[in-house]
Amino acid sequence: MSTFLPPSLTSLAGVAGQVVTPGDPAYDRTRAVFYGGIDRHPSAIVRVATADDVRRVIAIARKEGLELAVRSGGHSVAGHSTTEGGLVIDLRDLSKIEVDIAARTAWIDTGATALQVTEALSHHGLVIGFGDAGSVGVGGITLGGGIGFLVRRFGMTIDAVLAAELVTADGRILRVDAQHEPDLFWAIRGGGGNFGVVTRFQFRLHPLPHFTGGILILPATPETIAGFAAASLSAPEELSAIGNVMPAPPAPFIPTDVQGRLVILAFIAFAGDDEAATRALAPFRALATPIADMVKPGPYKAMYPPEDPNYRPTAVAKTMFVNGIDLPAARTIHEHLSTGDAPMRVAQLRALGGAMARVPADATAFAHRTKPMLVNVAAFYQGDAEREVRRAWVQELSHALQPRDDGAYVGFLTDDGPERIRSAYPATTWDRLSRIKATYDPTNLFRLNQNISPAVAR
Repeated sequence: MSTFLPPSLTSLAGVAGQVVTPGDPAYDRTRAVFYGGIDRHPSAIVRVATADDVRRVIAIARKEGLELAVRSGGHSVAGHSTTEGGLVIDLRDLSKIEVDIAARTAWIDTGATALQVTEALSHHGLVIGFGDAGSVGVGGITLGGGIGFLVRRFGMTIDAVLAAELVTADGRILRVDAQHEPDLFWAIRGGGGNFGVVTRFQFRLHPLPHFTGGILILPATPETIAGFAAASLSAPEELSAIGNVMPAPPAPFIPTDVQGRLVILAFIAFAGDDEAATRALAPFRALATPIADMVKPGPYKAMYPPEDPNYRPTAVAKTMFVNGIDLPAARTIHEHLSTGDAPMRVAQLRALGGAMARVPADATAFAHRTKPMLVNVAAFYQGDAEREVRRAWVQELSHALQPRDDGAYVGFLTDDGPERIRSAYPATTWDRLSRIKATYDPTNLFRLNQNISPAVAR
């Protein structure tokens, strides 16, 4: 417990978890989030130990009129995991994983990371599809939707959610599922953190007896970029591919004469037996002689390599859906990446479809089920002055690939503004979310997120 609590926050002394305030030795380390360039100073960070702790912090934020942030893995690009002068509900110590092998279900606290859960489930040959970073928090990625290595085989992360425990703005601790608070259950599967603080999820688990995956690096030309996109879209749904068109990084498995040249650095995941994997991978390997081919049978958890805990990237990005990447679009990507001067710049291509597309569009708050491909354009920067230069480059390439705003994935939005948040949801979905927001958070206490404002009664 902190000895530096200001008088207005002395009631935090009753929480079971740890309270960290300015002046504590752990304060700077605890307030840090994943992305660089975010330097905010909360009045207190409460590393909650129970759902009741969450309820207490919410009550204090309401009483004192303090801004409230919720941190799961701290991966919000917009910095929503922290606040300047407000309170942070830090979920990282809520990380319990309770697996029911016979039922193939698990209750998982939202402070657990994707890697922690994947490692725990790997002992039982079971899996949940999260994203492509092991350090991302279960809470954040699930509330946004969850598009990762297994999206075509098992659907989005939200498609495995059976129930949740959620603390509302007025301090109620609710069981949320298809029978209890069904509107809220619909909203939290893709609507983000707008409706309360989820402390744990119950997931359906998928058996994964055989897996093949890893990194495949190909030379990037307009032809290989278009070919990679086509192969990703036509692959069997057991295969999900994430292709990063980018300058080759200085990695030990990349020849030095290739480093800095444009490549397709692809993550390939095949959820099936070895022989079927070989057949499915053949079209990718036939595009060009691979620069590196590390795709092989092995444990799924190997898709999450160790991460540098001190890595704090700074980047601007834009996400969009496209119908595909044909040869003209591939030429556009290749030209912009070839002439760009950001040390790290990328056009990321993710084929969708499969199990994700078979879920009805109105079944969850994520409604872009029929979109064939997700593209994310990003450029890394150093310093505020360079940021606007990189932002202009990202906007130029994004507009060239998708001139109209045809939707966005809320999990990849940055500080794009209200209009882009609206574009993440079709109009009917937005209206329903706004009405549910008015029911469970009418004062918009939970606003540090890709915010959905409460509907105003007519």
